Amino acid sequence: MRNVLKNSLLVIVTIVLCTVAAEAMVRWLEAGDDRSARQYLEKIPLASGVERAWFAEDPPPLPNRHAVPAEWRALDREIDLSGVSGATRRADAFKAWNSVFVGDPCQHPYLKDAPGRLFVYDPPDGAPRPPYRFLPDATTPIGLVTNAYGFRGPPVPVARQPKTIRIAFVGASTTVASHHFPYSYPEYVGGWLNQWAAAKKLDVRFEVLNAGRESINSVDIAAIMRDEVAPLAPDLVVYYEGANQFSLRSLVPKLPPQPSYAELMERKQPNAFERVLADLAYSSALARRLQALLASGEVKKDGGEWTKPDYKLNWPAGLDERDPDLARTDLPVNLPTILHDLDSIRAATTEVGSELALASFVWLVSEGMVLDPERHRAILEYLNVGYSPFRYRDLERLAAFQNRVFAKYAAEHNLAFLDVSKWMPRDPNLFIDAIHGTPEGVRLRGWVMFQLLVPLIERHLADGAWPKKDFPSAPALQPFKPRQITFDCGKTAG
Repeated sequence: MRNVLKNSLLVIVTIVLCTVAAEAMVRWLEAGDDRSARQYLEKIPLASGVERAWFAEDPPPLPNRHAVPAEWRALDREIDLSGVSGATRRADAFKAWNSVFVGDPCQHPYLKDAPGRLFVYDPPDGAPRPPYRFLPDATTPIGLVTNAYGFRGPPVPVARQPKTIRIAFVGASTTVASHHFPYSYPEYVGGWLNQWAAAKKLDVRFEVLNAGRESINSVDIAAIMRDEVAPLAPDLVVYYEGANQFSLRSLVPKLPPQPSYAELMERKQPNAFERVLADLAYSSALARRLQALLASGEVKKDGGEWTKPDYKLNWPAGLDERDPDLARTDLPVNLPTILHDLDSIRAATTEVGSELALASFVWLVSEGMVLDPERHRAILEYLNVGYSPFRYRDLERLAAFQNRVFAKYAAEHNLAFLDVSKWMPRDPNLFIDAIHGTPEGVRLRGWVMFQLLVPLIERHLADGAWPKKDFPSAPALQPFKPRQITFDCGKTAG
């Protein structure tokens, strides 16, 4: 019996040591992502007073990070074991959902699968947009840390303080970043701006608000700007989004309806082992590699674009692709809606004495692009499943057109245009899919944004506009007090 125990212990110790060694090796291999980012630093022009060595610097630790409540950890585990834990299900449990958007949760096509409880809040205007906010002053089991407004990042006071410049970043998942990532790009920008100010001995401090959240669009962003950001009176609002309304279907009207990429991924319900592996993948590089290995048989072996059916783009008659008329109602990829919402955002910024800056949006797609079929499987699926049946060349063409529209809108309204797309390297090792970055990809995009913001800030420092000595009146910040509801969809919601 003793020998059996000894042998069992030896086997367990050997497995543990081998796993630790394998994890260390994979982490060392993935450190190449950091090298991938660093190799591009010389190609990105430095703004005045910036040192490239700062790229490796992280923002200060978050003072509002705290222990995750045991009840939340239990809820997270319950969702993970439920069998309906898609890509966003775990995060959804720790959001405050708009009660008007939710309605009867048992009648909601998505939220009916929630684990019998949700956090909700009552919108002050009674409207269903945005569909949710992040819980305030929270640290979630996935790793997201929020401040009193439910924004990702450090605390920022409501009242404007002397000698401060406040920048709000609005957008969707590419702004908030994956919840388990250590930082989002706005957090990097804020850290570097304060480092830059200290190096130049400027008597000013930068405050950053990250109002981004995943799966929203320009309609939601306009509501967030009006109700959540404007009351905090930022000096500058940076808009970065260009994917969640990016549909080419108006150009090929005869195509049958296609479910979204998120819906398709949601339907691929994982088995118990896959769910455990997905859970471990948040923190384990080895688990991520094993996920890719198990899925490698599902993708085209050469990493090229998948075969697409023939179709013809019906470009709107008379629309100049190089110099588009922004007043046209037939602009593709939902641009009329986006431009209308940008008008609303611009009006809200003006009312509080703020300024809007518009950024170009980064897409990783080009005709003839070839990827590693295992390492870049998610990119291949995103483009060839999520955007089926559209060809790479058409996605690339419309992404460039969208950025051209953004640039012209900025020029027509005298806004700063931050051409992030121009300077962001298209290295697939820096991307999770065609739009989202790896941790180092997020850092590098933040670095590009930092370089583009510095000249704008210097201009306002020189003309005396920033930091403001007096702050215009802003709309009152509405109370944000989420509550929890419980329901049993086998009975009556309540």
